[in-house]
Amino acid sequence: MSQITTLTFFRFSNFSSKIWAFGMMQFAHKYLKNVNGQELYKLLGTGKEGFDPRPDWGVYAILQVWENETLARDFHEKSPIMKRYKKKSIEFFQVYLKNIMTRGEWSGQNPFRKSKSLSDISAYAVITRATIKTKLLIKFWRYVPKSKNGLSSNKGLLLTKGIGEVPFKNMATFSIWKNLDALNEFAYQTKGHVTAIKKTRDLSWYSEELFARFQPYRSFGTWYGENPIKIIE
Repeated sequence: MSQITTLTFFRFSNFSSKIWAFGMMQFAHKYLKNVNGQELYKLLGTGKEGFDPRPDWGVYAILQVWENETLARDFHEKSPIMKRYKKKSIEFFQVYLKNIMTRGEWSGQNPFRKSKSLSDISAYAVITRATIKTKLLIKFWRYVPKSKNGLSSNKGLLLTKGIGEVPFKNMATFSIWKNLDALNEFAYQTKGHVTAIKKTRDLSWYSEELFARFQPYRSFGTWYGENPIKIIE
């Protein structure tokens, strides 16, 4: 069995649960740092809709890279910490991912190995992650609204959310697309995004960056009442 990645989003509604979730950005490490079969994990905050850099205090995520699916399923189904997250949240959505390709590094390494067991599912998921150079933070975030033009009108976009470890500086995006054509249409044919790619090369915004494509092949839960990709048991 080959390496897989899981990304789990939790949505919290009331003040006390949001405070708990914010605290777990620090306190959850003790429950996650020595999990059997887990190669890497990241506790992630999220941004407001549209890749807004301001934090979304109601949504948090956990990214985990696993030796294989069996160990991932065992943890997600049995671990006390995951049960607590689910109990505290009003909704969660979890997606299982097989890596297709990766360029770049995250915290000095490439954590994702290409899967040897890709299937015929047509959906695609993308993680982009970057550390923005401090001196270019203002210039970068001023340009972000232009770079996402055409995103909301793309009918092949099933889910998108800004994620990250540190607001404003360590930013990442996660998106799920109906098929490769929809993904390529936004990435290579939308004027704002194409210009953003050029600016990235010209201005060298990032001190570190990573781009990874995945095949989403299993999902659990819902997001705002629906499963975005309907690959669910």
